[in-house]
Amino acid sequence: MQMETNAALEATVERLAAAADLLEQAMQRLAERQQESEITIGRISATVEAALEDRLKAAEEKMAQLEAEATAHVSGEPAGRRKTLPAGMSTMLAKQGVAVDSLEAGSLDAALNGLSIEQRFAVKSQLLRSGMLA
Repeated sequence: MQMETNAALEATVERLAAAADLLEQAMQRLAERQQESEITIGRISATVEAALEDRLKAAEEKMAQLEAEATAHVSGEPAGRRKTLPAGMSTMLAKQGVAVDSLEAGSLDAALNGLSIEQRFAVKSQLLRSGMLA
């Protein structure tokens, strides 16, 4: 009976040793996966950081451009605006007796008096866009 007990204990010890080996292998695989995950996370972080830096740089450039345009607008020089009137607008103003070179608010309003409100708005908006009317 003692032999049977010893044999059973030996079998149990062998199974425990095999289980310990399997656990050790599993731990090793988990450690490798964790290391791979940390490397992947590092790559992702670097990529995200680079993308954010690019977006920040683009936003700063856009802000500088907008500030330059605002400064130019405040100084009276419209940035990127048209400096001439369309031909049809110049012709219509000439028919009304308005000289495009010397526009004054009073003379412009008097000259546009015969036009409809929509036409007056169109003329004034074209003049504003061209920078000829402030």
